[in-house]
Amino acid sequence: MEEGTELLTRIKEGGVLPMITSCSPGWIKFCEHMYPEFIPNLSTCKSPNQMQGAITKTYFAQKNGLDPKDIFVVSVMPCTAKKFEIIRPEMGRDGYRDVDANLTTRELARMIKQAGIDFVNLPDEDFDDMLGDSTGAAVIFGVTGGVMEAALRTVADILTGQDLKDIEYCDVRGIEGIKEATVSVAGMDIKVAICHGTANAAKLLDAIKAGEKTYHFIEIMGCPGGCVTGGGQPIVDAQTREFCDPKVLRAKAAYDEDESKVIRKSHQNPSIKKIYEEFLGEPCGHKSHELLHTHYTDRSAM
Repeated sequence: MEEGTELLTRIKEGGVLPMITSCSPGWIKFCEHMYPEFIPNLSTCKSPNQMQGAITKTYFAQKNGLDPKDIFVVSVMPCTAKKFEIIRPEMGRDGYRDVDANLTTRELARMIKQAGIDFVNLPDEDFDDMLGDSTGAAVIFGVTGGVMEAALRTVADILTGQDLKDIEYCDVRGIEGIKEATVSVAGMDIKVAICHGTANAAKLLDAIKAGEKTYHFIEIMGCPGGCVTGGGQPIVDAQTREFCDPKVLRAKAAYDEDESKVIRKSHQNPSIKKIYEEFLGEPCGHKSHELLHTHYTDRSAM
């Protein structure tokens, strides 16, 4: 919702382009240190993890009569860089953080084993309200190209005012280190690039600086393959890697899950719609900017 709306606003109102995604904290830290001249290009959207923390300590707290300082938010993430992200001073307000602690998926698995929990045979349960609903767009966020595809699904519906059925942007999928495409969205041609890994990010940004490449929208993930192969994910041994590629298998699982979802667009998530109706107002509005957007720091001299 926020990122798609921000992209449209930048394109229509002459904002800084290309807009570059901001959900990978490893990529953000790399940009701040090595390419601070691209800070104005970064989407101001917080990562989904931080957005959920902010909503939990405001909207959820208000709905349940809780003091935000009495809520302790723990996230389980595939990413080690999230541990730095949660302590950034801008990721919170009024003396508390959006997210208080971050565990990697590997750390959680070790804790489950150490506690002797037979996790596979635990009974299934529904997710709690609030934000207990998920969409296909949310699932593919973890795959390189998925953040862009999720945003384009929302952008297309906003531009046409329709619930479009052709929603798979296969041109932005794949595990190539750098991928380019021109995507037609409701008659608007949007030039995009998808990149994963900081070495590939450096190549792409250098080409833009040299005037060799121009885009409207770029997705950059710090980890090869995206979050599905993040630094905190389960380790796949070398012997297994000889006959299978975790990036490919995990990406396929994400796209299969996306296809199986009843709702596949972020803006159609009933929980999200309710939060905007009751609390936030409109995407990229005043309240959204206060809670769901952030700023960045030039760290090149550090």
